[in-house]
Amino acid sequence: MVIDFHTHIFPDKIAERTIQVLEGNILKVRKKPGHAVIGAKLDDLKASMKKNSIDVSVVLPIATSPRQTPSINRFAAEINGRGGIYSFGSLHPSQDDWETVLEGIKAAGLKGIKLHPEYQQFYIDSPESIRILKKCEELGLYTVLHAGHDIGIEPPVHCSPETLSHVLEYVRGDKIIAGHLGGWEDWDNVEKYLVGTPVMFDTAFTVFFIASEQLLRIIKNHGSDKILFATDSPWEDQGRSAELVKALPLDKDDKDNILFKNAKKILNLS
Repeated sequence: MVIDFHTHIFPDKIAERTIQVLEGNILKVRKKPGHAVIGAKLDDLKASMKKNSIDVSVVLPIATSPRQTPSINRFAAEINGRGGIYSFGSLHPSQDDWETVLEGIKAAGLKGIKLHPEYQQFYIDSPESIRILKKCEELGLYTVLHAGHDIGIEPPVHCSPETLSHVLEYVRGDKIIAGHLGGWEDWDNVEKYLVGTPVMFDTAFTVFFIASEQLLRIIKNHGSDKILFATDSPWEDQGRSAELVKALPLDKDDKDNILFKNAKKILNLS
């Protein structure tokens, strides 16, 4: 079994245009093109899952403004639990009704939220952020964070391993999932500040960029019970990513934890 815990899709009417904008951001920041490997519609993700033997994909929407929150969470609830697709919700940290929104996400049966400090332009250790993380913990909701650099956003980085570690002064951290192995392109500081904490990591957009020695060291020292397989589809190929993880020199129990067992516990799948 394989569960991809970090994917992105958009409603059909905006999917193509959204990807074009994001690709334009990458070109502007990185000075070289970066392209989605598949389309960003629901049917595109399902086709990728079938082709690559991915049993479940978790969709992580991002509300880049408060006005987007209602439609994003409606779409998340509509697709959640259908055809191997599970979706988290989202909200913007600046919105006044953040507490009501989180309670609605819980009531809708979603398992958590996605926050993107770069696109949403907030620091992870700000008061606005910490109050949301505390409320999520209270409600039993998981929070997936974009952590580290983003290839389509100029610095400064709003969720570094060090600033994320500050959050642990206020919350336990076991309901936080730091995307991109705790901090994209900042894995030395992941080892310094986050390895060994209760925070979980996912492998989204990571396995083709990090040195295999460091990847294995982080898994060993942090624990395979706190690592989730993820791709960041449509930006990374689900099949190639899964094969790379399967080929790592790890025990079967460690691979099973990463590829599906940890995710099944979060999603409460039998």
